[in-house]
Amino acid sequence: MTQEKPSLTIVRRMKAPPARVYAAWTRPELMARWWGPDAGPVLSAEADPRVGGHFRVVFQTLDGKTHDCRGEYLEVETDRKLVFTWEWVSIPEWLSLVTVRLRPIDGGTELTLTHAQFLDEAERDAHQNGWSPALDKLDAFVAQPD
Repeated sequence: MTQEKPSLTIVRRMKAPPARVYAAWTRPELMARWWGPDAGPVLSAEADPRVGGHFRVVFQTLDGKTHDCRGEYLEVETDRKLVFTWEWVSIPEWLSLVTVRLRPIDGGTELTLTHAQFLDEAERDAHQNGWSPALDKLDAFVAQPD
């Protein structure tokens, strides 16, 4: 019997339409405004949101560490869904899978992020501690007026 690998799911309600939230996930200049778990800078962001396209984000946390993540888009439904692989460049053998679903609701968007196929619970917990504050930043960013 194969043991299921740990995963995490985070649901957020954001005060912005799905198109705005989707753009923040797929346009590099917008990704650079919210990516990462703290107020550290995004050093570079690239995205080619089509099946077979790739993304890459290099960011620095306030402790001075540089983090470099990348992946390949497996599913792309504009303003509705993104599925992509997740890989830290420093440890490419640790490949996991991220699904972002966007659903219109009154007053905005319900975002459901599922990050699956972690090697262990410690890795899952570390990513929970990264995604939660990053999604807080995303929520604040997309809620801003143009």
